[in-house]
Amino acid sequence: MSAEDRAPHFVRSFERGLAVIRSFDADHPSRTLSEVAHTCDLTRAAARRLLLTLADLGYVHQDGRLFRLTPRVLELGYSYLSSYTLPQIAEPHLEQLVTQVRESSSLCVLDGDDIVYVARVPTRRIMSASITVGTRFPAYVTSVGRVILAHLPDQEVEVQLGRAELKPLTARTLTAPDALRAELRRVRRQGYAVVDQELEEGLRSVAAPVRDRDGEVVAAVNIAVHAGRNSVDSVRRDLLPPLLATVAGIEADLRVTNPGRVTDPGRVTDPGWVTDPAPGASPGSATRRSSSSRRSPAPPA
Repeated sequence: MSAEDRAPHFVRSFERGLAVIRSFDADHPSRTLSEVAHTCDLTRAAARRLLLTLADLGYVHQDGRLFRLTPRVLELGYSYLSSYTLPQIAEPHLEQLVTQVRESSSLCVLDGDDIVYVARVPTRRIMSASITVGTRFPAYVTSVGRVILAHLPDQEVEVQLGRAELKPLTARTLTAPDALRAELRRVRRQGYAVVDQELEEGLRSVAAPVRDRDGEVVAAVNIAVHAGRNSVDSVRRDLLPPLLATVAGIEADLRVTNPGRVTDPGRVTDPGWVTDPAPGASPGSATRRSSSSRRSPAPPA
């Protein structure tokens, strides 16, 4: 955000503090003061003050010259997850799906140009992609991202494609804007997306959109498989039907909840509560979720 775009209320120091937190990632779990300053475009003095403040608050640990995040940072993400009903509603459905197909499944939402994993049920198979709740990937190259993008207004799609850095992550990645537009139109027509080894060699996935009670696409559910075990045809034949049934179950539960609980997280007062079922809903489809269903992020698949 440029200086001229900032509103009068904008707190620059807060923006810098968040930038310091985001400078740590899987490739850089520890950083020196100089590295943080360089990555965040800060002076060493400013970076030092921010790092020491975060350390005082318990979000950063200092070990000699190195700084690293502490587990307390997870509280920031959990505040979002615990106030957002959709992952809690979806998780039991994902568990049933994974039990049925014996492959990993996830629920994702769109955040800017990325999709973010907000619920995940892995299998015991080891995949080279380490995916947990909070993992982000570019939306254009994932099945969940394409499903959500396909249901955006055309103008928003153009904005997304115009600002996204369309990089070839594998030899199969679609990066031409016209090709992506055509694929998004196809996804919208057919109601699902299959991505074949575009994000990572050997990884195939199929995804379907999740709609709230107003018919708006608010998320997507995927099944991810190893290409050596599942052809594209078998993904469509064997995995797509149970995926669509799972999405239908999630949407049925969403229809009997307060719609503001899904689309407006700020209105949530009790994230464990799902309202009474509407007339004709199946018994047990709307209940109070037990505290055991509010889990910590799942381990990598």
